[in-house]
Amino acid sequence: MTKLSHQDQTSKSSRRRIVLLTGMSGAGLSTALKAFEDLGYEAVDNLRLGLIATLVEDKAVTSAALAVAVDTRNANFTVDELLRVTHQLTKNQELDVKLVFLECSDEALQQRFTETRRRHPLAIDRPVTDGIRREREMLWKLRDEADHVIDTSLMSIHDLRRLIVGHYRIDSAAGLTLFITSFSYRHGVPREADLVFDARFLANPHWDVKLRALTGKDANVAKYVKQDPDFAAFMEHMTKLLLPLLPRYQQEGKSYLTIAIGCTGGRHRSVLVTEQLAMELAGHGYIVGIGHRDLDRSANKA
Repeated sequence: MTKLSHQDQTSKSSRRRIVLLTGMSGAGLSTALKAFEDLGYEAVDNLRLGLIATLVEDKAVTSAALAVAVDTRNANFTVDELLRVTHQLTKNQELDVKLVFLECSDEALQQRFTETRRRHPLAIDRPVTDGIRREREMLWKLRDEADHVIDTSLMSIHDLRRLIVGHYRIDSAAGLTLFITSFSYRHGVPREADLVFDARFLANPHWDVKLRALTGKDANVAKYVKQDPDFAAFMEHMTKLLLPLLPRYQQEGKSYLTIAIGCTGGRHRSVLVTEQLAMELAGHGYIVGIGHRDLDRSANKA
């Protein structure tokens, strides 16, 4: 990877931001576009592809960051044309262009369409599964060329908004923002994670009946896990690994970093380690957000 000089980074940050937002129907395009609008972007939904360049050049909005959502609802939509428009805009050295693709699993999409009773745009008179399959086959090339793929399969609306705000805020003067989340390996590693740490080797409170229903936020669980002879060394080594890396991520232009801590159930060990790590990194001056992706889900198994 070519390292940017300070001058290059400053030049890049001064470019006008253009985000072309696309992806699977039902993956959260409307939510993402609203998040861009709340950030101060000029937000336009489902514009005809031939008008995107005209909008970018419009004198009334030339100084504003722009987010345009384009998807298969548009009768004139084609993957090749969207890629052509993207490549054309990228050639303009005054623009910082990003193609963002929202992904989602077939199962999650089917559930969302069923719950909302919406028709899939590519399966008006056919089962939703047919539309999902057809759309995925149509968009694979677009996904492959995207600058940023966001998988919303296990995300809430709030998670998606947080991710958009973290990565695409206009004022990046605040520096690198961290988001640390616990998760359960049973439900998969968070797709948006930049760094992943495994806490499954630590003593597991699940096997203590008195602690099973509690969480890593409870004092008795914390005491149990911290008695593991390797806990203190794990936390120390993880912190020593991260502290030199974080400034380097910032130097490479990254404004938002997601760190994921996993354990078997996402209820005890990973929650404690997440809380402890967040406290440690905040103490070094970083802005840190905390999440526990599978904590509510694990409650049903307690």
